Order: sequence, then C-alpha cells, then structure tokens
Amino acid sequence: MYGFRSSLASVLLFHFFVLYARGQHAETAPLFQDEQPLSAEFGISLSEIKKSKSDSIYFSTILRYKDIQGIWDSIPIAIRARGNFRRKHCFFPPMRIKIEKDNAKGTLFAGTKSLKLVLPCQVGKNANDLVLKEYMCYQLYEPVTSYVFNTRLVDITFYDRSGKQPKSYKLTAFFIEDDDAAARRLHAIVVDETKFNPMHLEDTSSLRLDLFQYMIANTDFSTTFAHNLKVVRTKMGQFVPIAYDFDMAGFVNAPYATFDETLGIKGVHERVYKGYCRNEGIMEFVRQEFIQREGEISGVMDRYRNYFGPKEFGTMKKYMNEFFKTIKNDAFYREQIVRKCRTRKE
Repeated sequence: MYGFRSSLASVLLFHFFVLYARGQHAETAPLFQDEQPLSAEFGISLSEIKKSKSDSIYFSTILRYKDIQGIWDSIPIAIRARGNFRRKHCFFPPMRIKIEKDNAKGTLFAGTKSLKLVLPCQVGKNANDLVLKEYMCYQLYEPVTSYVFNTRLVDITFYDRSGKQPKSYKLTAFFIEDDDAAARRLHAIVVDETKFNPMHLEDTSSLRLDLFQYMIANTDFSTTFAHNLKVVRTKMGQFVPIAYDFDMAGFVNAPYATFDETLGIKGVHERVYKGYCRNEGIMEFVRQEFIQREGEISGVMDRYRNYFGPKEFGTMKKYMNEFFKTIKNDAFYREQIVRKCRTRKE
C-alpha cells in the first residue's frame, strides 16, 4: 500500500509541475510564439558546408525573413552542417545556426542564440512533405507533455552558392529550439551525459516518451545512450527526457528510413514498443492520458489536412487511428505494450 501511495504521490507531484511548466509561455522566444510558417531565405555553398567535418567551423551568411508585420528584415548568422545519418546521405544536411546576441536584439530572433534547422533530405516531389510530417511529430508530442522542443515551420528559399551561378530551391523546413533554451524555459538544466541508466528517468515522463515513440513508430532513439533525446534535470531533481529527430518514424515513412531488424519488425512502418518495464499503475495512468488526448492529437493532424492530398492524409489518419485502437483495447494493449516492455538487463 505504501508503494502505491508513494507512486501516486509522485505522479500527482509531477503532474502539478507539468501544469506549471505549461504556463511559461512568457519565457518562450518570440520566434516560437507564432505558429504561422515563417518566410525566409539565405544562401551558402552546400559543397563547402558538407565538406567541413569540424563542428567548430561556421560559415557566415545573411538570413532574410518576414517580420510579424510582413516586412522583410535581415540578420547575420553563422551556420554549419550537423547530424550523422542525414549529414552523410542527404543532399541538404540538417544545419545549426548561431546568432550573436547584439544582432538578435529587437528582432524576431531576440533571445535566440542557437537554432537547429531541418531541411528536406533530398530534392524531389515528396521531399517537402516528408519534412512537414516530421514537423508534425513535434506538434503531436505537445498534447502529451510540456517537455518538448519548440519548433517553427519555415518556407525557405535556399540559394546554393557552390557553383558560379547560385541555384535556388523552394523548401519546407523548420527551426528547432536550442537545448539550453528549452531547459531554461522549463526551469531545468541539460544533463550532458552520453550514457544514462533509463530507470533513473522520471517514470511518468519516460513512459510518455516511450508510448509517443510507439505511436509514431519511431525506433531510432535510446534512453540508455541518450540517442535522439536530451535529458534535463528539473528543480525537483527529476531527470526528464525530451525527444527529437523523428525522420526515421513510420509516421513520416521516409524512403531512406532504416530500422533495426533485431527488434523483430520487417519495416519502418511497423510499430514496436521499446520502453522499459515500469510500475503497471503508472503505465495505466499514461495509457489513459493518451486515450483522453486522442481528440487533441487528432486536432493537431487536422491543422495540416490541406497540405496533403485526400488519399495521403487519409492514410496518415488511419495509421494514427490504429494506434488508438491498440491502446484502447485491453488485450491489444497488454500484448503490444505491457508484455513487450524491456527489463533492466536488456
């Protein structure tokens, strides 16, 4: 009985802190206070930026963008390639941007010193759609937890200056909030560890992350090696994971996506639960959270209905409905989630 009360108290205390954190909109940087896509353009030599292997070498350029009045403005930025898989295999690598404080002051980028920029992997008919689906994953995560990275959709005109004549590309992209900025907003600090005992993570937030990853069919993460997630320590001393990089998710269904065959799946579209076994009462608590937020999650998807054709969007909705069908059915939930959870020895 004491263990149950202790677990319940922990859940309620953490839930209170989540509600508190959700009220911190005033600390959100101006860039992320608007959900409308930002219009922007910049140029850089793709060949030079991809050739550079050093994470300390940045290339200078000017980012032009439309401010909140719809007037074009500009700001000096420094940029480099980032990431591992996409940096090696994509035409457009993901990028990291640095902005000097004095340059950002009084602009849309005020309070933003560093950003990640996610671009399409390749040039092609569906490349922008894939980026939009990955962006949607970040939005789908928001009804689940306040421990998310803020994002902003961007319509970018990119000028590749590798040759004598710049070549332009119209791209769908998005900015991701910097790790430290997210931690400050959440009144936490980033834990700079590359290996972590997953059982030391706060149980409720860890379960939310695990079930969310199952929902979008993403297996490209690790709570042990902090792969595609950041761990922050809250003021209460709890370790909370924040997920990112969802391009390998079945929901996105990128043609370049890879998966681990040792997990027993035959394709990236197939869901498999990678979470560790936790107190079943808390697992049930998180399960019910997702069920109760089905409408919110469906509403997030509906915001982007007009970006896709009816057939494609219908397929996306059906895929999401299959997840809720699983977790709302006791037998399916126990078979696919509870019995598939991993032990500490795995």
